[in-house]
Formats: sequence, structure tokens, C-alpha cells
Amino acid sequence: MLSNHLQNGFETAKLVWSQIPNSEEAEHEGVGLLSTSGGSSSVESLDYEVIENYAYREEQAQRGKLYVGYSVVVKWFFALLIGIGTGLAAVFINISVENFAGWKFSLTFSIIQKSYFAGFLVYILINLILVFSSVYIITKFAPAAAGSGIPEIKGYLNGVDIHGILLFRTLIGKIFGSIGSVGGGLALGKEGPLVHTGACIASLLGQGGSTKYHLRYRWLQVFRSDRDRRDLVTCGCAAGVAAAFRAPVGGVLFALEEVTSWWRSQLMWRVFFTSAIVAVVVRSAMGWCKSGKCGHFGSGGFIIWDISDGQEDYSFEELLPMAVIGVIGGLLGALFNQLTLYMTSWRRNYLHKKGNRVKIIEACVISVITSVISFGLPLLRKCSPCPESDLDSGIECPRPPGMYGNYVNFYCSKDKEYNDLATIFFNTQDDAIRNLFSAKTIHEYSAQSLLTFLVMFYTLAVVTFGIAVPAGQFVPGIMIGSTYGRLVGMFVVNFYKKLNIEEGTYALLGAASFLGGSMRMTVSLCVIMVEITNNLKFLPLIMLVLLISKAVGDAFSEGLYEEQAHLRGVPLLESRPKYKMRQMTAKEACGAQKVVSLPRIIKVADLVSILRTNKHNGFPVIDHSRNGERLVIGLVLRSHLLVLLQSKVDFQHSPLPCDTRGGSKPISHSFSEFVKPASSKGLSIDDIHLSSDDMEMYIDLGPFLNPSPYVVPEDMSLSKVYNLFRQLGLRHIFVVPRASRVIGLITRKDLLIEDGEDSTTVELQSTSSSAS
Repeated sequence: MLSNHLQNGFETAKLVWSQIPNSEEAEHEGVGLLSTSGGSSSVESLDYEVIENYAYREEQAQRGKLYVGYSVVVKWFFALLIGIGTGLAAVFINISVENFAGWKFSLTFSIIQKSYFAGFLVYILINLILVFSSVYIITKFAPAAAGSGIPEIKGYLNGVDIHGILLFRTLIGKIFGSIGSVGGGLALGKEGPLVHTGACIASLLGQGGSTKYHLRYRWLQVFRSDRDRRDLVTCGCAAGVAAAFRAPVGGVLFALEEVTSWWRSQLMWRVFFTSAIVAVVVRSAMGWCKSGKCGHFGSGGFIIWDISDGQEDYSFEELLPMAVIGVIGGLLGALFNQLTLYMTSWRRNYLHKKGNRVKIIEACVISVITSVISFGLPLLRKCSPCPESDLDSGIECPRPPGMYGNYVNFYCSKDKEYNDLATIFFNTQDDAIRNLFSAKTIHEYSAQSLLTFLVMFYTLAVVTFGIAVPAGQFVPGIMIGSTYGRLVGMFVVNFYKKLNIEEGTYALLGAASFLGGSMRMTVSLCVIMVEITNNLKFLPLIMLVLLISKAVGDAFSEGLYEEQAHLRGVPLLESRPKYKMRQMTAKEACGAQKVVSLPRIIKVADLVSILRTNKHNGFPVIDHSRNGERLVIGLVLRSHLLVLLQSKVDFQHSPLPCDTRGGSKPISHSFSEFVKPASSKGLSIDDIHLSSDDMEMYIDLGPFLNPSPYVVPEDMSLSKVYNLFRQLGLRHIFVVPRASRVIGLITRKDLLIEDGEDSTTVELQSTSSSAS
């Protein structure tokens, strides 16, 4: 009977393995697979600029003040839905991870009472199954769900759309893949994937669901433009951080400081509201789970390490070792960024090109290595006697592995002994950090155990980063930083001989320093660390180590997310232009490129030929005045042209312009028809089938072009063009020769028009007439 079950299991495994493609899929949606070449790139710019064509203006003219109020209400309602959805997703992920980890440690601990070797095999097998499920989901179902997703979301909010990052299957892959990878004990976290999860939920709500999986609701299809989706995705990013750390203010600041490139006060309120809703949902779920309804998920799980009962105050002489922690964090963070950059580049260029089976084998091998180290190294460590403690202190020694609290009993010969290395190694990462941050536990860890853990976990974090599973770096960074921070704290305790110094305080500062040295965040990270530790007294110290670690890290390399974005081919526009752009002009930046322009009335055959022979996404439209002078009348997008070719309703036999304003031919498209679904490849010229009669027809591009694109003179400095392009979220800018005349000047007071004032009665005064 047992042999039959084993045979059936092997046959099932062979069937699953045979279904995995051995070569890369045609869809290059995975992390690190973005091509930077012009023709095959899966990166496309977003249209954050309002396309003020005739369809848009007609649609706006039909909307009154009632619709404006309705749209505001719907935006707040969507913020509510994003907060609820992200909070529930975080609850589901955390409950699942805690239960898988709890069952794993409970089963392992019950087995090692009889045989450590059998427990070792069971521990490896459970981790291997969880990691295999995660990497199988990613490679087979959702390649874009690999990694943290923060560089890609940062690129989206910067104006770059990467195919596949906001799809429904990416959301599902992110949720279930995170459960497998984190529950499997890998050296990674679930916080970055939660940011990506929140962004996916926001994007799917913004476009009314998923068309491919028939989960589309018309009543949700209110905001179809890239500008509105950008605001929703920003709310989703903040909600993800708020859900991961139970830090609503930190989530708002993270979205402002780290991911978004465009901000306004109205968006701030909605983002804050979304984060507050997440906090309420998470808190309600935790209260419900305290009654024991969530299995192994109890008071732990969500990342919050309360150290309010720790060190009360600090002295001036402690500032020097705290500054040293900042320097160490900057150096180790910069080294971590550089090592992960090399590893990711090697994987992308060599290892992952061999196919999905290699990705699965790689993840499984790393899972086995991680399990062997986390189980095997504590076996080599001698146990220590439990400290004498009062009954009122709440400290219990020893505790079984995988349970909430310090002093884990693992491979100890006596009952009243604990294994300090197992307390942080053979444990969930959340509980290990809680143990490292704990107060009133001086001399719990030996320097040898902390140093061993630091070297091994640092190496595992570098090697694990970049495999084909959802992976965040917040918690591994906190683990690494808190370890060397506790080491410095042990030195300070022994050197100053003061009773009020807590090693856990230095562990907190070490965690902040490493995250600052790696991710280069300051304000948002400072607030997050204060919120998750519930101790405002250490705010100045956290600020100090963050400033030092960021300054040291900036001297060596860029931040983690910026380096990974560049490696993945995401063309990010940083907040400041390069210095050499000051000596360059807009004309020099254009180079010798040939501008492909279209006439207003164009033959369908000519338009198809132009679209097939180049990959441009925007085309200037040329018309002639009555005296024969060539005029640039606007800009038309490639995606709009493809919609016109597919619908065919605007084809005409006459090569003469149509007069839509005069009512001779009503507009046949609504503005929403031209919007491309988020993260999809949209229409291609190869998807459109035209007959020979269609090719002889004409299209009038006048009603569909943007008549007011942004224009700069050819000798404007490139730094000014850069700032204009980035701050307005543009996709195209026309570079034109110097204008021959000026028809007017607009000053500040020309823009101060009251709501009830008729614009036709406003007297526009030039600055020259008022200069006296």
C-alpha cells in the first residue's frame, strides 16, 4: 500500500515537472527580463498628460458640477476599497505564513524529541515543499510576481509601464508566492511584495477588474486615464507599507519619499485615508485572532516590536558608538547593494536564460541550504543555563522552538538550558527580531553566536535575493542590522558598566542603519521604525544613524531599488537632472533623429506602412494653411491610431477634412475608448486586419490629435527640459525653432480666476503694461 502511494506521488511529480517549459516563454514579464533594445522592449511610457483632443473636450463639455462632485466621492470610495482590500490581503498572508511556520516548528519539535535526524529531514522537506510551491506559481503562472516589485512600481509612478506588473494573475501569484517563500524559511520578507500587492489591487479597481478572467464590473470603470490610475496606485503602495508594518503614517511618507514622482495635497489626504483604513482592518483582524480562531496566529505575526519598556534614557557618551553603528550600516548596506547587483546580473545574463526548470532547481537548492544552516548550526552551539528571573518579569526559560518569546531550548542536555543561536536561527524572522530587540535580556546572546548568525544570514540574504519567488528586503535588513547593533550594544554595556543601557536599543538602531545604508530612505523609515517599536524617545537617535548611514552609503553606490531598476531596464527619471545637462540644449538631445510626421488627411495604406516600419509612439501632425504654409497642428499617439484602424468607423472616401465642430459629422468615439488597460501590451498593428478596400480609404486625424502639446525652443537647456518633462509627467515634447512673434504674456494674476467669474470678461494685462 505504501509503495503504491509513493509510486503515485512520483508519477504526479513527474507530470508536474514535464509541464514546466524548459525554455523561456514568449512573454517576457519576469523580473530581470526587460529588454532595453528598441524593438523588443516590454517597457512603454505612460500618458500622464491630458490629451485634449476633440473627443476629450466634447466629453468634458457634457459634464457639469454634479459629475465633478460624483467623481470626488468615487475617488474617496475607491480609497476605502483599496484600504480594505490591501488590509484583508495582508491579514490572509500573515495568517497563512504564521500557521505554516507554526505547524512546521510544532511538528519538527515533536519529532526531535525522539530523533533529531528525523526532525531534520521533516524540517527540510516542509520548507522545500513550500518554496517549490512558490517558485512553481511564479514560473508557471505569474512571472511578473517575482522579486519585491517595488522597483517596477516605482517605475510605473515615474511614468513607465512594464507589461504584466499590475495584472490579476500577478496579484494572485504575489499573494500565494509570498506565503510559500516566507513560510519556507528563506532569507527574505513579505513587506515589499505587500507594496506590490496593494498597487495591483488599486490598479484592478481602477480599471474595473480583469478582462482576461471575466472579472470585470462596469460600475467600477470610472477612472480610465493613466493620471487617475497613478493616484490609485500611489494609494495602494502606501496601503501596502501600512499593512506590512501597521504604520499608517510611515506608509504615506514611504509613498511620498520613495516611490512616487508626482504629488499634490488632494492626493495626500486620500493616501492618508487609505492607510488609516488599512490600520483599522489589520487591528480588527488581530483582535479577532486573539481569541484563538486563527490557529498559530496570535499576538505575533504582524511586524511590531514593542520596546516601550526598554531603555529609558541615553547619555552623551553613547552617541559615539551609535554613530559607529550608522557607519557600519552604511558600509554593509552599500556592500549588500553591490553584491546583490552582481548576483542579479549573473542570474539574468546566464543562469535564468537556461529556462524555468533551472529557476525551480535554483530555488529548491537555496531552500535546502537555508534549512541545513538554520537547523544544523544551532546543533554545534553549546547551550547556556537559563538566567534567574523574577516571576513578575514575564520571562520564561526555556521555550520550545517556533514559539513566541526568548530562550529556545534546542539540543540541550538539561531542562533549564537554552540555545542562543537557535533563538534567532531556528525561529520565524518576526520572532527572531522581537528577541533581538527585547529588553532586560542582557547576556542572552554570546558574541560568537551573533557574529556567526550575522555572517551566515548576510550571505543567505545576498544569495537568495533575485531568485524566482516574491521577496522583500525589509525584514532581512532588519535582521542583519539588529544583529550587529546588538553586538555593538554588548560592547557598550561591558565598556561603560551602566545598568540602564539595553542591548535591544542598539539592535533597533542597527536595524535602522542597515535599511538606511541599503535603501537610502530617511524620513519614512524613521517614522516606520518609531511606529513599529512604539517608542518615541529614540526618534533623535534613529534620525542620527539614518543620516550617517545614508551619507556613507551614498558615497559608494545608489540605493537598492534604483540599482535594481537600472538592471531591469526601467528608465527611471531621478529627481535631479545630471550636471552635464546644463551644457546641453534640447536640439542636441534630439541628435540626428528623423522626425516621422503625418498629414492631417492620411491614406489608410500609408498609415499602416508607417506604423509597421517604425516603433514610435507619437507622431506630429502637419497641415497647410490657406496660403500654403506648413503648420504643426498637434500630436497623435500610436495607440489612438491603432484604435481608429481597428474600429474602421472613421474611414472616409474623400481626402478632405471633416468638420466635427460644425456638426456635419458627429464624433464616433468616446475618450475612454482610447485608454490602454494597465500593464497590458494593448493593440498591435499585427492584430488589425484590413481589406484591400479599407486600405484605399482615408482618415481625418484632426478630431483625435492633441492640439496643444508641450513645446520648447531648440536652444533651451536640457536641464530645464528634464525638469519640465519629469514634473509634469510628460511622454513627448516638441522641439521647435525660435518663434517669430509673441502674441501675449501670461502672469500670475492672469491665472487667478474666480469660479463665478466669466472668463470672457477677464482683462488680461501683460507685464509690460504694468511695469511702471
